[in-house]
Amino acid sequence: MHTYPAWRLWLVAVVVAAALLLALPNVFGDAPALHLSRDDRAAFTDQTQSAVTTILEQKGIPVDGAWLEDGRLVLRFNDVAQQLQARDAINAAAPREYLIALSQAPRMPGWMRALGLNPMSLGLDLRGGVYFLYEVDVAGAVKQLIATMERDYRTLLRNERIPYTAITPAGTDGVKIELRSGADVPRVTAALRKLDPLITLEEDRLGEGGSVTVRLTPDQIKQRQDFAIQQNITTLRNRVDELGVTEPIVARQGVDRITVQLPGVQDPNEALRVLGATATLEFRLVDDQNDAAEAERLGRAPLGSRLYKFREGSPVLLKREMIVSGEQLVDASSGFSEGQPAVIVKLDARGAAEMLETTRQNLGRPMAVVFIEKKRVAETDPCNGIRSGNECTEEEVINIATIRGVFGSNFQVTGLLAGEARELALLLRAGSLAAPLYIVEQRTVGPSLGQDNVTRGFQALMIGLAGMFIFLAVYYRRFGLVACLVLFMNMVLLTALMSLLQATLSLPGIAGIVLTVGMAADANVLIYERIREELRNGMSPHAAINAGFDKAFSAIADSNITTLIAGVVLFTFGTGPVRGFAVTLCLGILTSLFSAILGSRALIHLFWGRQRKLEALPI
Repeated sequence: MHTYPAWRLWLVAVVVAAALLLALPNVFGDAPALHLSRDDRAAFTDQTQSAVTTILEQKGIPVDGAWLEDGRLVLRFNDVAQQLQARDAINAAAPREYLIALSQAPRMPGWMRALGLNPMSLGLDLRGGVYFLYEVDVAGAVKQLIATMERDYRTLLRNERIPYTAITPAGTDGVKIELRSGADVPRVTAALRKLDPLITLEEDRLGEGGSVTVRLTPDQIKQRQDFAIQQNITTLRNRVDELGVTEPIVARQGVDRITVQLPGVQDPNEALRVLGATATLEFRLVDDQNDAAEAERLGRAPLGSRLYKFREGSPVLLKREMIVSGEQLVDASSGFSEGQPAVIVKLDARGAAEMLETTRQNLGRPMAVVFIEKKRVAETDPCNGIRSGNECTEEEVINIATIRGVFGSNFQVTGLLAGEARELALLLRAGSLAAPLYIVEQRTVGPSLGQDNVTRGFQALMIGLAGMFIFLAVYYRRFGLVACLVLFMNMVLLTALMSLLQATLSLPGIAGIVLTVGMAADANVLIYERIREELRNGMSPHAAINAGFDKAFSAIADSNITTLIAGVVLFTFGTGPVRGFAVTLCLGILTSLFSAILGSRALIHLFWGRQRKLEALPI
């Protein structure tokens, strides 16, 4: 009689039962849906959900399902026509109150959702959606760092009471500080060393005045470029979350590029506009001592001031020293103030301290809000701002208000249109880009094409499985039928594991599953051939079963572990489709080892191992 520990039988039974439950949501498929987020960032409640569903009921638009998910409202519909009608109805009834994303939602019953079950996450090529490839202006990131250095050095020299004539960029990798006296060079050097001990300095004491040049090292430049890319990835993820898109993929590609995949998104226009936008705000004091019209006529601004323009084109002089920039804003929301669209902003600790000190010292003086937007344009396109190659930076004053009281971290900004206020609030709370982004490639994969990929991939998998099932059943007889059952169990386990981990399944991932099925069949073949060999050597059936599993284990483990190492390397160094293939391959190897070694042995024990007198094996 073939002995097998009972706890292993129970382990296999429990794992298979759990796998069937976890894999079950994949049977029901997806349906068109809307994902709604509140513009004020508050979470949806039962009351707000009821308000939205009432709007649709009044319009006669049927809703197949409605539920709350991570503070958002998900509305599921029977077809795309109802989905689009619902979006238009909600926008008309409650304009600017909700962020609405066109997406898809699983058709699974509510009790599965209550248990926290989810189907596999499908990639862009299987689900449909939009794909963006952005190029990061890493040179612009270094320019921003140099501009920050200039501002910090002005503050440092002013605090140290060291007179200087100018602080200007020194090429593309440094800042030059020109002093009134060469005797101040040691003081400046000491102050800069205290600010940054690892700084690279070049001193020049020749002539009437001296100068100190701060140079960025190649390592510092590379660190700044890497920081800009990582910061932009974080910002893009935040903006995607604000758009209400589910299961996005934002990843670095190559040296200076970022890929953004938004599965399930059918309308890329809003995502395209918001993701790459670089709109931000600056707060500056107004120069009310000089005439802006005279400065515009002469073509130059007085010392310490800069010439800006209102939206309607009239000039205004602002102080060169900036009070607060958009980088210091930690939260923003859109609303209305005295009947006008407004952006309610909140500053971080440093920005709040700067604003508090500025308002305390300048009561009764005007302060301006500057709206800045960077974009790439063609050489023939007009640029109403500052052109640097194909980059156009537009700066315009949107609001000037007199400082009536002392304030710090919280205040309001007006002077925007309603749509601009909502979009600016979204950009500010999602974070500013560390460097400008330029779109290199845009692709839209329609839902029908994605469904076609799923269908063809499923067909390829079924044909491969059917071919193996026929071969195993013919060649190994009833043992072959056990192998077929084990392969099916392996597919269920892999589907359950990918559903549990929410690993994204792409078209190359389906190829990984097909390869995994072949490797799982190979493990069973190794075991069965060992059993047949032991039977030919005159061993009893029960002993042959034990020997077959024991002696085949090392070969199965070696082949699967080496493939697993290759899969881990592909996942570590690969991107996009390569990673999708590696994920399914690695998970499939784990499920194959479990099903071939534990599952197969458990089934063989149930069918033949408990028979006391076993004359032969049907293998």
